[in-house]
Amino acid sequence: MSLLGFCGSSSALQLYLLVWITAILSFSQGTQSEPDHEAEYRYPFIKPASRFSQRYPSSPDATGVEPGFDYIIVGGGTAGCPLAATLSQNYSVLLLERGGTPFANANVSFMKNFHIGLADISENSPSQMFISTDGVFNSRARVLGGGTCINAGFYTRADRSFIRKAGWDSELVRESFEWIEKQIVYEPRLMPWQKAVRDGLLEVGVSPFNGFTYDHKYGTKVGGTIFDRHGRRHSAAELLGSGNLEKLTVLVYATVHKIEFDIKGPGRRPKAVGVTFKDENGMTHRVALTKKPESEVILSAGAIGSPHLLLLSGIGPIRDLEKFNIPAVLENEYVGKGMTDNPLNTIFVPTNGSVQQSLIQTVGITRRGVYIEASSGFGQSSDSIHWDHGIASAEIGQLSTVPPKERNHEAIHRYKRSKRNLPHEAFMGGFIVEKLAKPKSRGHITLKNININDNPSITFNYFSRPADVRHCVAGIRIIEKILQSKSFAENIRLEQNSVERLVNMSVAANVNLIPKHTNDTKQLEQFCRDTVITIWHYHGGCHIGKVVDGEFKVLGIDRLRVVDGSVFFESPGTNPQATVMMMGR
Repeated sequence: MSLLGFCGSSSALQLYLLVWITAILSFSQGTQSEPDHEAEYRYPFIKPASRFSQRYPSSPDATGVEPGFDYIIVGGGTAGCPLAATLSQNYSVLLLERGGTPFANANVSFMKNFHIGLADISENSPSQMFISTDGVFNSRARVLGGGTCINAGFYTRADRSFIRKAGWDSELVRESFEWIEKQIVYEPRLMPWQKAVRDGLLEVGVSPFNGFTYDHKYGTKVGGTIFDRHGRRHSAAELLGSGNLEKLTVLVYATVHKIEFDIKGPGRRPKAVGVTFKDENGMTHRVALTKKPESEVILSAGAIGSPHLLLLSGIGPIRDLEKFNIPAVLENEYVGKGMTDNPLNTIFVPTNGSVQQSLIQTVGITRRGVYIEASSGFGQSSDSIHWDHGIASAEIGQLSTVPPKERNHEAIHRYKRSKRNLPHEAFMGGFIVEKLAKPKSRGHITLKNININDNPSITFNYFSRPADVRHCVAGIRIIEKILQSKSFAENIRLEQNSVERLVNMSVAANVNLIPKHTNDTKQLEQFCRDTVITIWHYHGGCHIGKVVDGEFKVLGIDRLRVVDGSVFFESPGTNPQATVMMMGR
């Protein structure tokens, strides 16, 4: 895997950075468990891929059992886990996850270590870093439970228009949401920073206040969380506990390299018949579907993983396949196209005292095309990365005052050096962030090589459409009004002299600050472009009507389906995890 594959970085620098990140991680209480530690697997149907053996003979036995599995699901993530649990009630299911389990990893399990899991660039990390061609650092999940193991935990349902446009049965959607919520979702204990942002939003007109709700409603609300009152994360991996253990097999450290097809006979549609995967020891395994008519391979590898695997399996633009000598199974020019990442811009607000830790709890759903959210209080724990900002941490590549094209691993190293001489209080405070709700800018995924472990080339084209820039400017102006509101100032007890002093301290630390002349639209437009980072809500690459049909079946291929965020044209609601889990259910 090329975790450090940014253009211009030398191998020596990569090694140096790896040593540095490893040293940083020593500040964390979270350590990787031994591979065979029983806590790592939790459920009897989960095991490492090296322990897999085809349980069925090559032909039906005396009991009539067909070889293989009724369903093979590639990707045990946000959609794959509830999908596997649901299908296993009636069918034999094999779930293949390229990463490990989250259960014994404190960097995944505890909110206070949120940023450490993202900063970990080791090969066994639950997240895989990549840098888009735009110059923005980003991450992919590589762990059972997927993005629900490395995200900020905020849980909110899709807006009704999204459900309606998807053509989903509203009652089945409601039942599926509730199935998830009863198992892993909680009402948060609202932290002071979140209360201040809530009150500031209401004062500046992002109203009404809708209270605590999972529903997507214009105004200000408090959403759910997958962190319990002890700060422990409950991911989609726990939904596997609702599966039928007699019919469900889950393999971790199982990296699928190719979908296998039956393409015999002229004029016949290709048919998926199984997959080839490698285990943690590099051994190759092939596993087949049963011959039942309903049997399928289902890709739930995420918005990057699913189109990437289609390309490597011979489904995609013919010129891309020919470039890497990949035998074409089906030409489809739309595979990997239409990628979107919702841009995030942040404002760091230094305070004159410690602020309790919080990830996203309050959200302002505006009518200006942006969502306003907040986080606070990271970097004030002895077992945390020193002087870190949590959701907008520069240690995880969120170098928000460095223009995107100048962001690289050397920039992270410079950041580390620069903050050594800054006083600890310069990092006290929190962020108010704005996320574009429905960006118009589109990008794409293309192959760099044929190694499934390497990231493909990923482009999002942030702010390439003028409407996106206008919405960002509107969002920054809403944040400015919040900071000037009486409600926010009273809750946070900001003192002007302290703020000015701490702002001066913070400039060298690559944190975001409002530009001085916010009535200057051109300056704010440049601010949006220069300070764009990600909130990890990228989607697309296997769009409905282009790559899959309305039931998510791959066009032109039998027994192959895609069920994850790669089919979305837009991100559902303020945060997508609830909808992706519901979709799997």
